[in-house]
Parts: sequence; C-alpha cells; structure tokens
Amino acid sequence: MIISTTPNIEGREIREYKGVVVGEAILGANIIKDFFAGIRDIVGGRSAAYEEELGKARKVAFEELEQSARQLGANAVVGVDLDYEVIGQNGSMMMVSVSGTAVTLL
Repeated sequence: MIISTTPNIEGREIREYKGVVVGEAILGANIIKDFFAGIRDIVGGRSAAYEEELGKARKVAFEELEQSARQLGANAVVGVDLDYEVIGQNGSMMMVSVSGTAVTLL
C-alpha cells in the first residue's frame, strides 16, 4: 500500500477515487511514565516515555488507515494528513488521527 501526503504519486495515474479514509488511535500514558516525563520536562531534554507512546499511536492510526483503504479496494492513499491531540481532563491521553483519500492506481 502506497501512503503519501502528496495529492498524487509521481509516475502513476489515479484510476479511481474510493473515498476518504481515517485511522485513529487514543493511548493513555500511565501515571509512572507521566511522573518521570514531568521530571524530564523540569530538567530539560526529551521524554522517551511520551515519544514511545506517540510512536505506538501513530503506528496504530496508520494501520487503521491502510485497513480502511484495503476494504474499499484501494491500493494507495493520497493527501494524507496527520494530527496529534492531547485529550482528557488532565491531558493524560493522546490521540493520533490520520486521514487521506483512498485511490486505485494504474
């Protein structure tokens, strides 16, 4: 499956537009990771715990996007947009949303 942020794939013609597809993932970081991430934020540097959670959420969202496109009979997704949001009353959950247009390429 070709997945691209561009509206088309160079050297390939879009034969059919199948529709908009979306993949979403919401993951929570546990309290211990939150605590150590907070300490890391105070002393500076990167938070490996949050980076790991974001990586997992992104992977799940792209897998959902690809699965949705396959169900429509597509072999590519173009115009992909990736969004990150912090949700929950205390911001303890992260959402990754990926959307694009499922297409069939020649």
